[in-house]
Amino acid sequence: REGYWGTPTSTLEWCEENYAVSYYIAEFWKVNLIFILPPIYGAIQTYKDGLEKRYLAAYLCLTAVGLGSWCFHMTLKYEMQLLDELPMIYSCCVFVYCLYECFKYKNTVNYALLFLLITYSVVVSIVYLDLKEPVFHQIMYGTLVSIIVLRSVYIVLWVYPWLRGLGYTSLTVFLMGFFLWNVDNIFCDKLRALREKLPPVVGAVTQFHAWWHILTGLGSYLHILL
Repeated sequence: REGYWGTPTSTLEWCEENYAVSYYIAEFWKVNLIFILPPIYGAIQTYKDGLEKRYLAAYLCLTAVGLGSWCFHMTLKYEMQLLDELPMIYSCCVFVYCLYECFKYKNTVNYALLFLLITYSVVVSIVYLDLKEPVFHQIMYGTLVSIIVLRSVYIVLWVYPWLRGLGYTSLTVFLMGFFLWNVDNIFCDKLRALREKLPPVVGAVTQFHAWWHILTGLGSYLHILL
């Protein structure tokens, strides 16, 4: 139905029915604080502990993704979609930098890696703004996530084995969210039909894209801790 923000202009629409819960929020169940509050807490603790600025940047980037996601799912506007999707690329680049610099001396800068990641972010942004093709963004994001996973597995297997519990927990939680994201996309029609038969609160449990937000937000926070 029509809502406060008008007709959606985003290139993506998800399985949740628009404005079904609130006149002011297009996709109510996808708007949550799991991407915002934990990383803000992490950033505060990072600052208090005097850790390197790259870890502070990692937490703040995750917060930016949460804010962009909130705006996107609240409005379903194309500009807000970019505010959600492009920070996903930038934050993953920060995560990659942190993972490849975690064995270096404090306050050193890897300018070559920094240049490579900035170039990647700029090129992806320019191409995506021109193509407006969500699959391109998903491939570029998935490439960064794959690099992060491989590097993390190497670290917990060969360098810091006592961190395996945290490493595997963050990875498992994130992959659970990715699995539910795919279920939501593939079986959308069946899920919508099921929600019509269920009480609203029970039907909300089948909003698997919302679970993707919760699980990937938590998994990302745990990964920065790693």
